[in-house]
Amino acid sequence: MRRHAFSRAMMLASAALSTACGDQSTPTVPTTQLASERSVNLRSSSCKPPTPDDQIPLPIAPPSKRIDLFTPVFSRPTSVTNPLFPISNLSQAILVGAADGEPQRIETTLMPKTLRVRIGTGSVETLASQFVAYVGRRIHEYALDRYAQSDDGSVWYFGEDVFNYEDGEIADTEGTWLACKDGPAAMIMAANPRVGEVFRTENAFPIVFEEVTVQIVGQTVQGPRGPVTGAVTMQEMHMDGSLEKKVFAPGYGEFRSGAFPDFEALALAVPTDALSGGTPADLRTLTSGARRLFQLAAKHDWGAALQLASGMNAAWGRQKTKQVPPLLEPLMTAALTDVTQSVSQQRIGETRQAAVDVLRVGLDLELQFRSRVEIDVERLDLWLRQLVIDAKARDKAGIASDLAILKWILDRLDNVGSNEAQRDAHEVAQQLRGIGAAANRGDFERVVERARRLLDEPDEDD
Repeated sequence: MRRHAFSRAMMLASAALSTACGDQSTPTVPTTQLASERSVNLRSSSCKPPTPDDQIPLPIAPPSKRIDLFTPVFSRPTSVTNPLFPISNLSQAILVGAADGEPQRIETTLMPKTLRVRIGTGSVETLASQFVAYVGRRIHEYALDRYAQSDDGSVWYFGEDVFNYEDGEIADTEGTWLACKDGPAAMIMAANPRVGEVFRTENAFPIVFEEVTVQIVGQTVQGPRGPVTGAVTMQEMHMDGSLEKKVFAPGYGEFRSGAFPDFEALALAVPTDALSGGTPADLRTLTSGARRLFQLAAKHDWGAALQLASGMNAAWGRQKTKQVPPLLEPLMTAALTDVTQSVSQQRIGETRQAAVDVLRVGLDLELQFRSRVEIDVERLDLWLRQLVIDAKARDKAGIASDLAILKWILDRLDNVGSNEAQRDAHEVAQQLRGIGAAANRGDFERVVERARRLLDEPDEDD
């Protein structure tokens, strides 16, 4: 029997990894540029200049303190070797924290294609990095960032496309800017930061503006796999005048920002935290068990669900005695606690939600052993399950959020894998548009039916 498009796409994308991405999905991007474009002048008279300092109503540093007032040259712009901003080697990073009292999660992913930014009469080839922020279980912000390294080793920011979400819908695009069009490119990381140095990581006032001052260098911070040396702390001034501390660490880039109760901290990054060997059996027990529990709850098979939950807790008890990223450990423990409680109370919706939460953290943990592409394909499965939960609850905002997240995951899978896998991905995208139309009509049963069809799972009893 023909498997549905999503399931087949998952198999094809996984099979393509050996040729497309390597064992740990280390990105492959172009590293050369046309000779005629190597000395592109970022101060070109045809570009919009920065706002004069006397028109910026902030306590900004004097020019004598700034180290970003030179004209950088880009010979190999997409070969980023700066250890404090290793974007060309950072396949995916997961950050966790809190925002306005709710759990926050961020995924940054190096996209499989580069983007050219016009600067005067030339252009600079930039790496594209996708940023997706979640607050609670809903999408909060999407951004597509553009970066390039100059010949002196500093990394420059060429702009971002921003979509800010409310209740699953795009609320505004505030923060969107493009180098030359809206202002100059901005130094996102110095080649060799020194205490007291100042540079602007965004410099298109009043659209965007951030100025950082290097405060500490040579720090040691605790990373996902132990101590990391050579970290740098900077104080960042935002456009509203507020100040925020940010830590950058070699092999990770942005490592921590903000302070409790609102903060972001890096939980895991690959390939920096990639581990050799296959996925541990106990981790596979957690993710496969979460999918099975999702089905058992719908079938009211609470005896089997209780036994499965017990096995998942035992597997986690064994796994967490090994090297587990410290910021992910409490998230898995909390999700399994919710599983145990909801199964014992025989609550269908709560059990399914807890199972999806286990699957989310489990896939993060498996990212240490599997390729980013393979994990992202399985995240499609995860968010389709969340879509079923939200459709069952007749939660329009939740459905809209789920569909937006699925769209952005598909976007970072574009141009990856075989032609057949790409055709299947496009078919999935088309079916998601149909699901969105059904949700807009209030046809929640149709949403559930189509999501199940993509999951290629049997009908439910609930």
